[in-house]
Amino acid sequence: MKSIRNFAIISHVDHGKSTLADRFLEITNTIDTRKMRSQFLDSMDLEREKGITIKLKPVRMKYSLNGKLYILNLIDTPGHVDFSYEVSRSLAACEGAVLLVDATCGIQAQTVSNLHKARLLNLKIIPAINKIDSHLAKIDQTKENMKALFGFTENEIHLISGKEGTNVENLLNSVVKEVPPPSDTDNAPFRALIFDSFYDTHLGVVANVKVVDGSLTNAREQSKIRFYHSGCVSNISDLGYFIPKMKSSPSLGCGEVGFIATGLKDINLVRVGDTVTLESEFEKNKIEPLSGYRKPKPVVFLSLFPTRSMDFDSLKKALGKLKLNDSALSFSAENAGSLGLGFRCGFLGLLHAEITQERLEREYGVSVFAATPSVSYKIILKDKRALYINSAGDFPNPSQIEIISEPYSKVTIFTPFSYVGRVMELCDKKRAVYKAMETLGNNGFSSVQITYEIPLLELISGFYDELKSISSGYASLDYELTGYKEVNVVCMDILLASEKVHALSRLVRKEDAFVIGRNLVKKLKELLPKEQFAVSIQAAIGNKIIARETLSAAKKNVLEGIYGGHRERKDKLLDRQREGKKRLKRFGRVSLPQTIFWELMK
Repeated sequence: MKSIRNFAIISHVDHGKSTLADRFLEITNTIDTRKMRSQFLDSMDLEREKGITIKLKPVRMKYSLNGKLYILNLIDTPGHVDFSYEVSRSLAACEGAVLLVDATCGIQAQTVSNLHKARLLNLKIIPAINKIDSHLAKIDQTKENMKALFGFTENEIHLISGKEGTNVENLLNSVVKEVPPPSDTDNAPFRALIFDSFYDTHLGVVANVKVVDGSLTNAREQSKIRFYHSGCVSNISDLGYFIPKMKSSPSLGCGEVGFIATGLKDINLVRVGDTVTLESEFEKNKIEPLSGYRKPKPVVFLSLFPTRSMDFDSLKKALGKLKLNDSALSFSAENAGSLGLGFRCGFLGLLHAEITQERLEREYGVSVFAATPSVSYKIILKDKRALYINSAGDFPNPSQIEIISEPYSKVTIFTPFSYVGRVMELCDKKRAVYKAMETLGNNGFSSVQITYEIPLLELISGFYDELKSISSGYASLDYELTGYKEVNVVCMDILLASEKVHALSRLVRKEDAFVIGRNLVKKLKELLPKEQFAVSIQAAIGNKIIARETLSAAKKNVLEGIYGGHRERKDKLLDRQREGKKRLKRFGRVSLPQTIFWELMK
């Protein structure tokens, strides 16, 4: 027990976590030098290309210091805000954390957020400034900022280069000396925290766990285990730890990090943050769950459609396979009329959605098109029932609605002082409510932390891209959901030739409906091919038309080729054409090419 050290590396995106983990693997000789490659723990090509960690990875290392052998359990965590819950559960499985700050960028939003999570769990924090070998490094400024903002002392902060390996071994020695060992509760009934899970073809769902109390040994391997919150009971098909590949072990002791293979086929039964206990001890000892669990809930919704209608079944199978390793992903089939069959998918955030879309195309060869992102609205009906809807097709009759609320989030923005005015203008445009501002550092190192409360819909509708644009790429943000606030939302329908097109219906704020409706009908007028009759294009809220354009009929000269004869002959042809157009206007249908939907959703 006293030789175990469980720790994580936390930082903002692209501050060098995976590169530092590579150096730890080399120093501890966990990976043979011949097999070593850059970002070793990032198994997906997508992770290495984007330079981010998408799926966290645990690894067990052995390290000798002063003649004593230590077991170091490192958890390489994601840095993006979309995966903040997984990061919090990873930190709950540790007793310490290395806080990594990029010397070229300074303190960023996710740095502060992850440090706050670690301190709430009373972890031992070991601060380090990375990339000191870069000619762009602002070492002294970053150090002063960390001292002022986080309260670290000069001697606590390590100056390292993960790329060159400078001072990395000293940092690892500090982890061994300063991170406390796990609490010794070996005689207590068995409890383990699930901080991640994945699906294996042969072993079923595998739970990554940290044993908090008791132990799991060979003598008990045939016993059944229970997952507290899901209520599922299963056998143990294997157990062990990661080096970083899975290695079976006869036991998992108190304080150790490893895996339990369950043989289950549904990853939703093995939830991140849940507590594993032995079925035989569960009722007898009235075991309580470990704190901090919450069910992952999608916050951003997108409709995904195959670019070729014949790929619908392939898309369905691909999403099913992705869900085996991603319990936060949700999807259900939907029919969008002219746009065809697709799936309404729920994600943790826009990065989660982007990664899923790229994996569909790369790993499963299914080319997809994504609709405009939306959020989940909370609706209280007059009979006091609560509904959560994320598409216009589910919107109830307005006469039955009492209150509509939209999700809000607290956003923390870090930006150089020179961009503060532009950032605040952007936030005002996006309906954000100002909360606080704090200047970080001194001596000319002008960085500002601004806190706003903003509707989640505004945050996912291009906010991040605009923020990066107006700040020349220097600003960063972190957000967390804070709850729901009342909003006046209506369902805006689009009518073509008086026929409602359900695929074009959308939920909008009543205050914005007239502008959005006017822009939409103008755009449709430009995109729609002309018919043999005039087509009315209308935006409507209920029975009220709020915007209208008319697409004129395609002109055809029926008199072409007639060079002689009486005037009545020509009039007959014109009258016949006029009657035909009237009939078409009554019974004709407007063709809506799929490309029009794609153009509108861009």
